[in-house]
Amino acid sequence: MPPIAWITGAGGLIGSHLLERAPECAPHWRAIGLTRAQLDLSDFDAVRRRFEQERPALILHCAALSRSVACETDPTLARRLNVELTAHLAGLARDIPFVFFSTDLVFDGRQGHYRESDATAPLGVYAATTAEAERIVLAHPGHTVIRTSLNGGTSPTGDRAFNEEMRRAWQNGRTLRLFTDEFRCPIPAGITARAVWELAGQNRPGLYHLAGRERLSRFQIGQLIAQRWPQLRPQIEPGSLRDYQGAPRAPDTSLDCTRLQSLLSFPLPGLTEYLETHPDEPF
Repeated sequence: MPPIAWITGAGGLIGSHLLERAPECAPHWRAIGLTRAQLDLSDFDAVRRRFEQERPALILHCAALSRSVACETDPTLARRLNVELTAHLAGLARDIPFVFFSTDLVFDGRQGHYRESDATAPLGVYAATTAEAERIVLAHPGHTVIRTSLNGGTSPTGDRAFNEEMRRAWQNGRTLRLFTDEFRCPIPAGITARAVWELAGQNRPGLYHLAGRERLSRFQIGQLIAQRWPQLRPQIEPGSLRDYQGAPRAPDTSLDCTRLQSLLSFPLPGLTEYLETHPDEPF
């Protein structure tokens, strides 16, 4: 039997794409997707029992409380799921490769084009708990942290990708107000999955940035997705962080992915290029 690879959060966007692409990208692994229905990750005893039973040789940890509003509303739950769970899994996996999915939001966005060596400065509960989990994971020399940006594509529940959220808003007749001065590097989740499987096969633990190579504003991203769905008559209008009254937002968390790109067999695409070359994909 091939060695087992656990994929936590397999019901989410990145986790589902990792599971879907495993036969193609990692045929030497037996990928097991763990959804909330299959295993309650907050039950640490149950997680340990299943780990001891199945003895995975790799863990790709995608599960998290990642919605910022939910984290701000319940910081205790955010710490339980983002920090304590990650620490528990990393401890179980102390003798095997462990990959933790982090976020570009560990940076405050004042600089942009961040490298792995740049200091983190999280602004909210989600970012702060993720940054803390990063430090725990990287304390294990054989473990890996992947910082990624906005991931797009199709998720099992239809509401986990940024493009799905936009499409749902337009289907409900809403006009989206999108910032022209907040920048990310969006990437399709399928590309993220392919890159992670390639990295997992190279035994090169450490910290990596994984994002699209195109820096786009929220408004530019909205324009690209709107062009994809003209039948919805999508409505967007420009906005600015200067007029935003909510919790602090990072203006530019674009990532420099040079380190990871040097290890991959394919170029990381920009969103514009990807959409042009995949016209039939329901993005």
